[in-house]
Order: sequence, then C-alpha cells, then structure tokens
Amino acid sequence: MSLLLLAYWELLVLEVPIRRKDFAVIYERVRRTPIANRTKRTSDATQICQAVDLAAVLYFRKVLCLQRSAAAVCLLKRRGFPGQLVVGVQPRPFAAHAWVELDGAVVNDRPYMPDIYAVLERC
Repeated sequence: MSLLLLAYWELLVLEVPIRRKDFAVIYERVRRTPIANRTKRTSDATQICQAVDLAAVLYFRKVLCLQRSAAAVCLLKRRGFPGQLVVGVQPRPFAAHAWVELDGAVVNDRPYMPDIYAVLERC
C-alpha cells in the first residue's frame, strides 16, 4: 500500500476521537503503536510527513494539527522511527498546537515550535 493511502487511512482512524475531542483515545493509539525494527533512512521520515501532509490536503474535512501529528507519529513508528507526538500551549493569547519530533527535532512543522509553545505532553 502506498504511503499516501496509509496516511489517509490513519487520518480516517483518528476521525472519530478527534470529533469527540477524546484526547485519551488518541494518546493511547500513539503510545501503543510499537516502533518497528526496520532500517532507518533520513529521507523516509521526510517522505512519511509529506505523505501525511498531502493526505490532509486531500481529506474530506479540515485536518487539525493533533490529527495530522498523531497520524504521522503512528506511521513513523511503524517504519522504525521513534517519533514523538508533542502537545504545547501558549498562555496569551491562549493557543494549543501539536507537532512531531524525531530525535529532538521538529519534523512536520516549523522548527521553532518548542520556542513558541510550552510543552505539555510528549508521547
């Protein structure tokens, strides 16, 4: 199955908990996704994030950052990358955001996200 189809499927799987605002289900899905034993290549992580971004553009609804990032982490883990879902907030004006980190670097968003948002959770 192509990466794009896998990414779209992952967005679909996360649709119900996103619409119900059920962070616990999303968190558990990400946390319980095992990291596969595969040989890693730098371009693979980039390709995975790009596939999720393209799937989000083609998706039938607006994809929230949490849904997009959770999908990317699950796919990264299945390909052998120890990706982390990171959720952060800024107090004033209040805003929350989710992104993906791999080896401490943001891989699916702007690299300065940790400078803007205080990290609440990593999984």
